[in-house]
Amino acid sequence: MLKEFQEFISKGNVMDLAVGVIIGAAFGKIVDSLVNDIIMPFIGALGGVDFSNYFFALSSNVHSTNLVDARKEGAVFAYGNFITVALNFIILAFIIFLMVKAVNNMRKRLEKEKPAAPAAPPPADVALLTEIRDLLARR
Repeated sequence: MLKEFQEFISKGNVMDLAVGVIIGAAFGKIVDSLVNDIIMPFIGALGGVDFSNYFFALSSNVHSTNLVDARKEGAVFAYGNFITVALNFIILAFIIFLMVKAVNNMRKRLEKEKPAAPAAPPPADVALLTEIRDLLARR
């Protein structure tokens, strides 16, 4: 069983998956920073909107106006966080779309620049039959 596990781990697909997960986690942090530190402040400045503090108090003990303190006082329905996460997802999906589109365009460009591979020679029996056909056609 240990040998099978070693074979499984040493396959390239597992390593590719591990690299993808690590890169994805790092990319997620970049997108979070992009949204929270760059995009959301502009949205807040333009419309006076700060989604992070949008919530409904579910407890009569909640009297705070900011989410952090309100959560300490009782249960809250923090729909502003959901809006922020949804916006993060939309931005992430759009960035991934742009990246995939760029990679596909680059692949197409490289395929156009690459010379066409010569055709593989036909199998021996097909070549022999072609020669016989050509000999008979000349008679």
